[in-house]
Amino acid sequence: MDAWILLPIFLPVLAGVILLLSLAFEKRKNGGEQPGKEPGEEELHRLHQYVAVAVTVSAVLAIAATFSGDHSVTLFELLKGIPVYFHVDDISRLFAVAISIVWPVVAFYSFVYMKHEGKEQRFYGFYLIVYGVLIALSFSGNLVTMYLFYEIMTLTSMPLVLHNGSREAIMAALKYLFYSMCGAYLGLFGIFFLYKYCDTLTFTAGGTLNLELAQGNVRILLIAVFGMLVGFGAKAGMFPLHAWLPAAHPVAPSPASAVLSGVIAKAGVLAIIRAVFYVVGPDFLRGTWVQTAWMTLTLLTVFMGSMMAFREPVFKKRLAYSTVSQVSYILFGLSVLSPVGMTGALLHVVFHMMVKCALFLTAGIFIFKCGETRVEQFRGFGKQMPKTLWCYTFASLALIGIPPTSGFISKWYLAQGALEADVGVFRIVGPAVLLVSALLTAGYLLPITTSGFFPGGIVKHVKAEEEHGTGGQALSLEPSLEMLIPLVILAALAVFLGLFPNPLIGFAGKIASSVL
Repeated sequence: MDAWILLPIFLPVLAGVILLLSLAFEKRKNGGEQPGKEPGEEELHRLHQYVAVAVTVSAVLAIAATFSGDHSVTLFELLKGIPVYFHVDDISRLFAVAISIVWPVVAFYSFVYMKHEGKEQRFYGFYLIVYGVLIALSFSGNLVTMYLFYEIMTLTSMPLVLHNGSREAIMAALKYLFYSMCGAYLGLFGIFFLYKYCDTLTFTAGGTLNLELAQGNVRILLIAVFGMLVGFGAKAGMFPLHAWLPAAHPVAPSPASAVLSGVIAKAGVLAIIRAVFYVVGPDFLRGTWVQTAWMTLTLLTVFMGSMMAFREPVFKKRLAYSTVSQVSYILFGLSVLSPVGMTGALLHVVFHMMVKCALFLTAGIFIFKCGETRVEQFRGFGKQMPKTLWCYTFASLALIGIPPTSGFISKWYLAQGALEADVGVFRIVGPAVLLVSALLTAGYLLPITTSGFFPGGIVKHVKAEEEHGTGGQALSLEPSLEMLIPLVILAALAVFLGLFPNPLIGFAGKIASSVL
């Protein structure tokens, strides 16, 4: 019976709901006020054990579901002929496994970091729910099911942005909600038209668009598909609906920033892949104004995001602009509609998840240990936290695309995919923009390494002095193993996947060949 694939969806959602309900009951018991005191160490330990078990078991079940065959299950019928339907295929496997590696790693890191933020029970409640929704999104078997969980993902992830409750956090969360909803409605506009002109909205490699029905309606269909690209591109940070990323990341807790940037932004990528390659069909878009406009927007976003990151002094905001740029690498690889380009895009989905999560965890360590948020304040960190800065350096090299790290592999395929595709001037402009962006990436990431390791003295940091006394600056500021080990795992994966990429290249190539 295939219904067991629902377990990795509903188990974390149920675990998260239980946490939120118990918090609500406790608040009600206190007359509508928040509990008067922070939870003790024993209570926090029990909470962390609960979350660790829930997220680990859910991840194991999700990975088991992906490796045990092509399963399908219909949950219920939303409308006549439109079921809420789940199906595990190769794209499901790629996204679900990558998410299920990153999500528990960031969770274990957060057990220490969230002591700095507080309100942990609420944070973990939504953290678990969002994981279940992401697995549902990955396993979605038709366009309507995907859209349903895409919207739920926005609503359940918004509390991660407004966690600290400040005015800045509330405004950033509202901006995230507004951009995401506007994008989703553009996607819904396209779904209305595809329902009329497709044989089915069930995902099928190569697409399900009925070309006979589409005759005479090509123009409006192209407009609808372009609306879907722009709309779902909002979650991926593609221009012009990208502004939520640099607003949301600096105010969210660093574990939330890591998954927002590394994982949740990829939900937009998944939605575009499903719409273009599994419903519309790439042949319908090849050579049209939609493909040209799509490639133009992705390259504009790549360059703009890199330039903004290069000029940004706040570290987390710099990383947010970097995500705007790097996720559009993926979208460019998809937009050229070539097997090699799509292979590079799928590789970059996985590699960017590992790398960007590692970079945001590094930012969290800087904030947690020293209270610093601006790049110019990181001078001398290499003497006090060398392990942390080495992990940051390896992750940075991967994002730049220096061999033999993973980023080099994906960017090689992206460039080769553009060069071999019949896309006119974009055969040259695309690789050129990717190269310029790589140079800018080096310009905004590597100075942190050089200023961290090479200045002559150890810099005083306010929070370090408060914790360790006036001589605290001479002590090691390395985080505890609970924070350091997740960072090491992600940085190691950024290098390891570049040294041994062939299994993943073969799998991504298999997916690309099946739809192109």
